[in-house]
Amino acid sequence: MLTLWLPALVSAVIVFVVSSVIHMASPWHKSDYPRLANEDAVRDALRPLDIPPGDYMMPRPHSREDLRSTEFAEKMRQGPILVMTVMPNGPMSMRRSLAQWFLYLILVGLIAGHVASSTLPAGAPGEHVFHAVALTAFAAYALALWQLSIWYRRAWSITIKATIDSLIYAAITGAVFAWLWPR
Repeated sequence: MLTLWLPALVSAVIVFVVSSVIHMASPWHKSDYPRLANEDAVRDALRPLDIPPGDYMMPRPHSREDLRSTEFAEKMRQGPILVMTVMPNGPMSMRRSLAQWFLYLILVGLIAGHVASSTLPAGAPGEHVFHAVALTAFAAYALALWQLSIWYRRAWSITIKATIDSLIYAAITGAVFAWLWPR
């Protein structure tokens, strides 16, 4: 496990920088979350409700029986139907999210490296290391994202772009491990 720390850390730093460039310096994700035409009216309507931070679904049935009721069917017909995340009010600091992202990148590298070290010997050919690490890292970075589009109707364009990002991150992670793999 000790030999995995260096490639996990190096790959985390490089992926962190590349992901920052992808999200901040390129237009790739600019259209992911469009602005509501009536944003101010929606904010004004929601503000007095003082909804606590959290994840919500609306309409939300109380039970299975409620799910099959005509009243619930009418709520679904009338709409709006939404899944939303409410965040705390105030300035949005990126520090916490960036720190969690970096720790996540290290964790993905450690897990992908552990999978590779469990199946490959020290001195394994670089292409084998790359393949094992990149495939595992891709699974960690991308596959759970698809559930959001399948179950919660998140736009497929967002999921596909994030999957392409994940391919880039996985390739970087695999390349760093192939480079720093114990000989």
